Amino acid sequence: MSEMNRVTVDLGDRTYSVVVGHGTVAETASLLPEKSKRVAVVTQSGIPASLIPHFPNHQVTIHEIGIGEEHKSLTTIAALCSAFAQSGLTRNDVVVGVGGGMVTDIAGFAAASYHRGIPVVHVATSLLAMIDAAVGGKTGVNIPEGKNLVGAYWQPHGVICDLDALESLPAREMRCGLGEMAKYHFIARENLDELPFAQRVARSIEIKAEIVAADEREGGVRALLNYGHTLAHAIEIETNFAMAHGEAVALGLLFAAHLGHVMGRITSERVDEHYRVVNEVYGIDLVMPSGLVADRLIDAMGRDKKALESITFILDSAEGLEIVPGVRESDIRTALTEFVGRLTPRV
Repeated sequence: MSEMNRVTVDLGDRTYSVVVGHGTVAETASLLPEKSKRVAVVTQSGIPASLIPHFPNHQVTIHEIGIGEEHKSLTTIAALCSAFAQSGLTRNDVVVGVGGGMVTDIAGFAAASYHRGIPVVHVATSLLAMIDAAVGGKTGVNIPEGKNLVGAYWQPHGVICDLDALESLPAREMRCGLGEMAKYHFIARENLDELPFAQRVARSIEIKAEIVAADEREGGVRALLNYGHTLAHAIEIETNFAMAHGEAVALGLLFAAHLGHVMGRITSERVDEHYRVVNEVYGIDLVMPSGLVADRLIDAMGRDKKALESITFILDSAEGLEIVPGVRESDIRTALTEFVGRLTPRV
């Protein structure tokens, strides 16, 4: 196994490690709670067998969930909890989520709900899960009114990020992870593209770990992790999730830059830097899906979880990202027009 990086998420007596490197799936058993006897592996079809950890000292059951956002639901959580009960899982046992961000979200929420909370360990198999979904303890499922509107904060007992998983990752899944990685350039205000890719993954996780340790339940600085997400969630809802999360985040980052510029918070050069990172560094270069209506997008943005009393965005400034409530609808419309006008047309 090549060099491993261990990133610590410092949460006092709930502190845990994120193990990053090639071949690290072999470390999964070492992250399980000492008293655990049973392991419920939550995964999906198509996950390579080499990424499913072995637990020779535990009783293991495998629970496959459906593929697609329609399965990221309370119905799936109920089915999993019933299966856990039938398998004899107790509070001393453990759930292991093996998959991408959807799996870690669902496995984490099911673990948080079953017996009012049992340990969960994540084996992230996509870049998106490694640098975002599997770390930090936010779990959730969708309801018709919005994405991830029902969930819980439930920190994992440990996280495995085996970079071997990325070698077989479909191009679109990789693009989704790169969309989330791009946001860390602006959160940390660092040129992450100067790092080798493996170190960039570890650094992205470190940035998130630092923020989670400072603000576990999104009362302040943790909201900065949602940079680009306000429009992204609206796009996902309005396309019925035909546009994947990381792709929507990439567009959301660019839109947020335009909105920041319209509001006089950043220069046009800073907008250009957003396009450089998203389109040149990561080669994402998407356009807005056809048929989206500004009124519906604005309505969806108003229902976003961050919109407590008014439409709220995370926006850039000369001093860094900030939470900005009360954004005027007229500024949003102007920014949408500028943003859509700049995107490269499809050929």
